[in-house]
Amino acid sequence: MTGVTLLGPWPGTRLHEAQATLVGELTDLPEGVVGLPPAAQLPARGPWAESLARSASLLTELPVELGPHGWRLADRPGMDLERCRANLREELDELAIAAYGYEGPLVLSVRGPWTLAATLWLARGDRVLSDLGAVRDLVASLADGLVGLVARVRSAVPGAEPVVVLREPQLPDVLAGTVPTFSGHGRLWSVPVEQATGALAEVTAALGAAGARVVAHGGVRFGTRSFGVLTGSGADAVGVAAGPLGSAQWEQVAGAVERGVGLWFGLPQEKHGRRTDTRATARRVAGPWTAVGLPAEGLADVVVHVETSGTVSGADAQNRRESDVRSALGVARQVAAVLADTAAGG
Repeated sequence: MTGVTLLGPWPGTRLHEAQATLVGELTDLPEGVVGLPPAAQLPARGPWAESLARSASLLTELPVELGPHGWRLADRPGMDLERCRANLREELDELAIAAYGYEGPLVLSVRGPWTLAATLWLARGDRVLSDLGAVRDLVASLADGLVGLVARVRSAVPGAEPVVVLREPQLPDVLAGTVPTFSGHGRLWSVPVEQATGALAEVTAALGAAGARVVAHGGVRFGTRSFGVLTGSGADAVGVAAGPLGSAQWEQVAGAVERGVGLWFGLPQEKHGRRTDTRATARRVAGPWTAVGLPAEGLADVVVHVETSGTVSGADAQNRRESDVRSALGVARQVAAVLADTAAGG
């Protein structure tokens, strides 16, 4: 069945209401559509609840702290890390309440290893990406931490089928060697495709062994090399933004689908004050899909999602109202229903 979900931050600070809304909106759906409720992320609750902090707090034996330039690796655990973990505990508690008795897919969205390496700072020095040994440690640590998170989610929601979305919006910069140094006057090394693929595959393999499905998501940009890394990582599916895809990109998408890789499509954000034509939006996926020779029936395996970060770097931009996100989620449900009908019609 065609899937629908939401990725990115939820506006406001009311965690209980946000989580209840996401579970409610994504469990009562039209025939042919399956909802994938996500664990709510509310970065407005403070820097310890931001997506970077949430992801970094999962690292095992690599404590983090909030420094003058942002989040960085620390010599020892401190109050910042404890506040991050306390926020995560509260989120899991609310998830357990909102999803009580729920059975089915449950989405856990985190930053992937390369985006973490390009964003986190070393305890003393430049970004983690500048130190190959530190990158290796981060990859192994993240894999271990995510396996632990999957276990905790299963404990909170026994009927859950965890789907971990590894968000890699900065992968194109990592591959191109355009991540700035601390001074801003230089650029860090360009990571070879093979090395980038291997690191992402290490995290994916650990999650697969833990029984989780994995989605490697490239964010709002589409890069030929980064898409190759995502599809080569062993992830069950890859995520792209539907809007920027041209004919050449759709050929790559078709190749991935033919190799058995699932596709998640981020829907274009609604323009303020304008109603979205759901059928026109659905055609932005279904039209090119069939034009490149993919069977319409395959749309039943597609997942469409609302994308709320809205920035190239995947940062927690707070530029959307709760009513706007609720409206976008309703549009996504309708788009998924249209795609499901298209798939059923063959």
